[in-house]
Amino acid sequence: MNALERLTQLSTKVYNQSAADWKQRGKRVVGYMCSYVPEEIFYAAGILPIRIGARGCKNTTLADAHMAPITCSFTRCVLEMALTHEYDFLDGLVFMNGCENMRRMCDNWISKISIPFNCCLSVPYKTHEDAVEWYSQELDSLKRKLEATFSVSISNSDLLESIRMVNKSKQLLKELYDLRKRPDSPISGTQAQRIVVMASAMPKNEFNELLEEVIHTYSQKNAVANYRARMMVIGNMLDDYTYTELIEQAGGLVVTDVTCYGTLYFWRAADSTTTDSIDSTLNGLARSYLNNILCPRMPFNSGNIHNLIEELTRTFNVDGIIFERMMYCNLWGGESMALEKDINEIGIPFLTLDRQYIPSGEGQIRTRIQAFLEMIGRQRK
Repeated sequence: MNALERLTQLSTKVYNQSAADWKQRGKRVVGYMCSYVPEEIFYAAGILPIRIGARGCKNTTLADAHMAPITCSFTRCVLEMALTHEYDFLDGLVFMNGCENMRRMCDNWISKISIPFNCCLSVPYKTHEDAVEWYSQELDSLKRKLEATFSVSISNSDLLESIRMVNKSKQLLKELYDLRKRPDSPISGTQAQRIVVMASAMPKNEFNELLEEVIHTYSQKNAVANYRARMMVIGNMLDDYTYTELIEQAGGLVVTDVTCYGTLYFWRAADSTTTDSIDSTLNGLARSYLNNILCPRMPFNSGNIHNLIEELTRTFNVDGIIFERMMYCNLWGGESMALEKDINEIGIPFLTLDRQYIPSGEGQIRTRIQAFLEMIGRQRK
């Protein structure tokens, strides 16, 4: 089994074999919500951080008894998997105040399910110095709680080493995306999505080794298939590859993205400057995460998100953009009006697809994608 096949196989389950092997060696696993939670602190403690997703969720029967049907379906799917014991392997859980839907899901999880360790980070909505100082204190509090609960010690050198390891992972992901800039891109959007999902679901050193092998192998290959248009996908919780597969089955090639599980996660690395104290390192980590993660939850981030979209549209030679808008997502829902206006100004065809987290209405979505690709084809003639 080659490296890409290995990563593809692992991506099918939330609790994958790599994480299970980690647990079998007597090590701890902690789940976390959202890109604003620094993985580096967990690795410095010898703990495997796994980003909470809900790949494989088929229904929300149990979760619907606790959350209204007009809440985001991603959070209901996560709660469903928690209630059906899919996350019983976790030794702890770190939440954050990402949005109201996430907060209500976290409240239900904590109240309904016993878990050895849980913590809720208060992530500021601004990036000025007072906010950085606030968040650095939140990260220090998380560090101390991890140390007390799991009887570990997090040194400054441990934290700096984990920052370098995570940054290497992000740099490798950018190198993978560089391959997708080629007219004969050797990696499909579906394959790339599976790889990025695994970046936050397995030990980083193992992931980095596999990704280096993928990059080496596929840098010497040509395109795997013809395509009708080069596409960008925008959206939030896109860890399920089904919708990307629909685009590519219709003849589009997804060459880049602006999503929580894509460029918004890895495009900008944390500050790895060597510091003399762990307080300084945590402060730098807090500043990096508040400024580098682009999300509509931050009131003044719209311009930065739109600048990133424009940059990627140009460098990846994008022909069209599909916005996969999660129904009842108040953050991306509010972003969508300004987003469409700005994209129209740069002259790129734009399609909004409203979707649930669990793939549904695939026939209708496929028809809309096919019509969109045909429209792009007519414009290019």
